[in-house]
Amino acid sequence: MFRFLIAATLGIVSVSAYADEEKVQAAIKSLVPNAKIESIADSKINGFYEVVLQGQVVYVSNDGKYLIQGSLFDIANKTDLTEASRAGLRRAELAKVGKQKRIVFPAKDEKYSVTVFTDIDCGYCRKLHNDMAAYNDLGITVEYLFFPRAGMGSESFDKAVSVWCADDQRKAMTDAKAGQPLDTKKCDNPVADDYMLGQKIGVTGTPAVYAADGTQLGGYLPPAQMKQRLDQLAAK
Repeated sequence: MFRFLIAATLGIVSVSAYADEEKVQAAIKSLVPNAKIESIADSKINGFYEVVLQGQVVYVSNDGKYLIQGSLFDIANKTDLTEASRAGLRRAELAKVGKQKRIVFPAKDEKYSVTVFTDIDCGYCRKLHNDMAAYNDLGITVEYLFFPRAGMGSESFDKAVSVWCADDQRKAMTDAKAGQPLDTKKCDNPVADDYMLGQKIGVTGTPAVYAADGTQLGGYLPPAQMKQRLDQLAAK
């Protein structure tokens, strides 16, 4: 109510719009009582709101009767509007994680930077890491966050902690990706936070690669293909 009073004073919302939002909230709560509704905004579909629900984008009718889950595609402009919204959410969340909480393999002549959620034991994660010199040579800086797919407390999780706590994190990451045994180490670390962030933004597998604008580039991409994809994004 306090939010509504401020908005109404500024002329931002109408009483009917606020009533519609209440219907949308009530409808979602009826489906998922503990749902965390992060935002409700107008959508490109007449009669529907775009709702961010626990990191996911859905569309709910103004009267709270219908919910659409899936991608909204602008045919004329050949644009996935839902993915654009997701990218914005990812960009905002990833921006909260500073470089001091990432393991960074920097390009000498950086043109692009990508965030990669990685699992120490993932085959394609190891393949990506084997190509690190080629990514860097193409001007792509790789910034690692951890996403141990087996979950917190798993062997992969413990390996991630040992990599983070190593005196030389980059060497430890490279050794771990090569299957070499690691010295078990414990320290304050961001591995659990990384894992929960990955879940929030929709990471389902590794490697999960994101451009600086939050666009998901995919999983493993060969260096030349990743550079091409980043060039295409930059040209838009």
